[in-house]
Amino acid sequence: MAINLQKTADVLKMSLKQGFFCFLVLGVVLFFYSTIMRDMGPMLNPKWLIQNHLTKLIFTTRKQNSVSNHFSEAISVAVSHHQSLTTEPMTQWQRSVSSPVPEKMLTTQASRRTAVPYVSPGPYLVEYPYEYHFTMNEPLKCEQEKPFVVLIVQVAPRNRAHRDVIRSTWGSEKLVEGQEVRLFFLLGMQTGDDAQQVHQQLLQESKEHHDLIQSDFVDCYKNLTIKTMVMLEWLNSFCSSAPFAMKIDSDMFLNVPNLVALLLKAPRTNYMTGLVAHGGPVSRDPNSKFYVPVDLLSDAFYPPYALGLSYILSLDLTKKLIEASRHVKALYIEDAYLGLCMKHLGILPTDPPNWFLFHVFPQSYSRCDYSRLIATTTQENMDIVQIWRDFKKPGQYC
Repeated sequence: MAINLQKTADVLKMSLKQGFFCFLVLGVVLFFYSTIMRDMGPMLNPKWLIQNHLTKLIFTTRKQNSVSNHFSEAISVAVSHHQSLTTEPMTQWQRSVSSPVPEKMLTTQASRRTAVPYVSPGPYLVEYPYEYHFTMNEPLKCEQEKPFVVLIVQVAPRNRAHRDVIRSTWGSEKLVEGQEVRLFFLLGMQTGDDAQQVHQQLLQESKEHHDLIQSDFVDCYKNLTIKTMVMLEWLNSFCSSAPFAMKIDSDMFLNVPNLVALLLKAPRTNYMTGLVAHGGPVSRDPNSKFYVPVDLLSDAFYPPYALGLSYILSLDLTKKLIEASRHVKALYIEDAYLGLCMKHLGILPTDPPNWFLFHVFPQSYSRCDYSRLIATTTQENMDIVQIWRDFKKPGQYC
């Protein structure tokens, strides 16, 4: 009996020790969970994910770290390594927020102009407006071909492979529902030891396809606002007679017939649509790459804006947004910056008819699903050419 009591006591002691240890572990987990939820709570809300840049961060991380299935790890890696697929990887971004191209590059690549000495406006701003010039252009194409919608793909100069895939798939759609569709790629200047080689390759590519638009700013992540404003400048100067334009990233799949069908019913003034973010909080975390100090933007939330992965605008807006940019500090977060310019104009972006039309996370391929959407991000390992061939074959979609 005494032995049994002793065994029972030992078991109880062991259970208490284990229980205390489990309780301690649980307390630590809850502490870190509450800390994460306090700091990142809005990010973990699915609606906020659609509304803020973390959607792009997580997706980019998924493409860079596809073996990882841990959501928290994906977030931390994304915050550390975020870069846009439309630009060169970001390195020491404080130096990369430089609008003009170095003088040596201008003299070798842009008719030997002399660069104006650059003075940085600060780490969270970019230099816009600034007098940028087009080093490659197609100034007469819109006037001659009178497109209904112009597709602008922002892509890094080196990224010929993505351009060729787009040209051979959804970018090959030229006449849809009786409407002309035209494709252009927008580039900045390449930097690095191979800059001159890349430039010569681009000149040859331009002769072959006549679809490259290049301007004299450094092509890097922190200059995406410049890239976007240069896009608006080009559309306003050389394509203003077209009713609509769509900015789309190079890693997207676009259903052009559905896009045209939407635009045939859309208003032709003050119209911007896509995945529209509502109530996206302004990051006040100095460690975040989306950090914006209060003295730069005092509002706690961004005004509504269309996520930069793909959005549509009526081309009357180009001139208006350019004018608004003279009054709104050029924040380096390009899609949020357009939202600030839209707010200055007193114009709200338009929500799409349904949220299925635009996908910020990759949509697994099926003919039926892809027949219903307008644009979706794609996985890095997806064979877009093969998907396109299957999608365009005769037969019912669903």
